[in-house]
Amino acid sequence: MTTASVPVGQQVTYWQEAMTRTCVPMHISPTVDGPFRAWSTTHQLGCLQITTVEADAVHAHRTRRQIAQGNRDTINISLQKGSSGLVVQDGREALMAPGDLTFYDTTRPYSLRFAEPYGLQVFALPRQALGLSEEEVRRLTAVAMRPDEGLAALVASFLVRLASDAADYLPQTGDVLARNAVDLLTTLAAERLGRGLATGDDSATTALRLRVHAFIDRHLSDPDLSPGTVAAAHHVSVRYLHYLFQEQGTTVSRWIRHRRLEACRRELARRATGGVAVAAVAQRFGFTSPAHFSRVFRAAYGMSPREWRAVAAGAPDPGQAD
Repeated sequence: MTTASVPVGQQVTYWQEAMTRTCVPMHISPTVDGPFRAWSTTHQLGCLQITTVEADAVHAHRTRRQIAQGNRDTINISLQKGSSGLVVQDGREALMAPGDLTFYDTTRPYSLRFAEPYGLQVFALPRQALGLSEEEVRRLTAVAMRPDEGLAALVASFLVRLASDAADYLPQTGDVLARNAVDLLTTLAAERLGRGLATGDDSATTALRLRVHAFIDRHLSDPDLSPGTVAAAHHVSVRYLHYLFQEQGTTVSRWIRHRRLEACRRELARRATGGVAVAAVAQRFGFTSPAHFSRVFRAAYGMSPREWRAVAAGAPDPGQAD
């Protein structure tokens, strides 16, 4: 995607919409007037999305309202390519110099600031891929990892090569390389957190759990989605599937319901003024009974689906300060 062929007065709007489609919704504000130059490429390797961006100087921030309306919960690992930038999250600011790696979490507000034209590679992973707790994620965000710091240098080198050749990999190869990237990033995170590294069995279990989560997300619209169908699709027993989710402190059925509710919550916020019936949104994500959907939605979020949609339609955008 590029702003090169877009009329000058429409370039920023085009770019913000493009980033929303490929990454996550954000407010993007150029720091200078006039033409806005930007381009990006995006590739998907297994569970890993790789986006390369070059653009003029901007301030970008993600708000709580945009998080509520979005549909992606990812950990992003950014690799600074050119110039310097600043990432702000969880009360910290990290100055990103060329070659630095930085983690940030798209489920909480953050800001990216670039005073000069910049280059950036963003590696987006599902939040559960790294097997980190909420507290551990918060300890990693907005901390610059220098390219001369041992393991960070190895990981950065691998990610740079992975991004440069992403278009050339066959799907099966890309999936294997994505799992390798997850393993390296998990090891880097463990080193930074000062905890033990995962064993081979732990890594395999995490990879299977990640595939199961992705399968569930792809089949939320199927009202027959159940522990049995999920287990059969992954060639494991229902008992072992329950074990995987027990490790997360939940059950398969509860996880499916949670993901369906989250999908409905986001869709209701996104369509807050669109006139789409609540029952139609519920049915789209596998709820066959409107009354049951209303009960479980209220139990999860403390308000009815209609009340949530009204809040999403009328609430002011908290902005960067939030």
